[in-house]
Amino acid sequence: MSEGFPVSGVIDAHTHLMPDRLMTAIRESLSDAAGWSFDHPTDLDSMTAALERAGVERCFALPYAHRPGVAAELNEWICETTADSEMVVPFATVHAADEDVGGIVESAFEQGARGLKFQLPVQGFGADDPHLDPAYEVAAEWDCPVLFHAGTAPMFRDDPAVGIERFRSFVDSYPEIRACGAHMGTYEHEAFMDLARDRENVFLDTTFAMSAVAETYMDFDPSVIADDELTALSDRIMYGSDYPNIPYPYDRERAHLLERDLSTETQRDIFFRTARRFLGEL
Repeated sequence: MSEGFPVSGVIDAHTHLMPDRLMTAIRESLSDAAGWSFDHPTDLDSMTAALERAGVERCFALPYAHRPGVAAELNEWICETTADSEMVVPFATVHAADEDVGGIVESAFEQGARGLKFQLPVQGFGADDPHLDPAYEVAAEWDCPVLFHAGTAPMFRDDPAVGIERFRSFVDSYPEIRACGAHMGTYEHEAFMDLARDRENVFLDTTFAMSAVAETYMDFDPSVIADDELTALSDRIMYGSDYPNIPYPYDRERAHLLERDLSTETQRDIFFRTARRFLGEL
């Protein structure tokens, strides 16, 4: 068993690794918007050491391009930074307004990226933006998944870039691509869970929404999602944390899940097997 977890092989499917300047800007923006403060380390060695101490064996490192023109350099940085790490699974990103969207993604996959990440409300476009079609075509060709912040939590209720309709539009257009709605799709978790039940390519992650402090930090009560719902969808739900950009201790992220009455098989799905399915390893 991994320390702090009931099963071994734990994968944290939602962590962030960025160059120092970009990470500082992201944290300042979150602090300004939500009043959060952060004390977790942001460099690769310190991050992975902390996750290992917590019992995590692998993690997805998720970047996102906040404006056009930075994705190629960011993808190159994250692939080079994680090249010697057996723990970190690098993802890539692209902006809808970039030139040669498909070429940027192709290059990232050639450098070792295993998937794409979009932080839609920050980037300012929806999952179904037609400018992203070249990126999705490359992802389909490489059989690489895509992870989206596509829900309205924690501060995007009126943002036109997010919501179930635009995510569903993408899923309808690209049924061959494994697509994850981060944060359980909150605050539209019922609709995102319904879509995951209906579509084999739709996944969700527990990040932030299923933490023991979700009510405090995002005004969401994770207990509204029942144990039997987690069990029924366990092969579509994967554990994530948003580490290191969480304003609370790491153990708060998993504490609520560990208090649930979940079978060992369900825990294995949520804590590592579903993430491997998402990557195409199972």
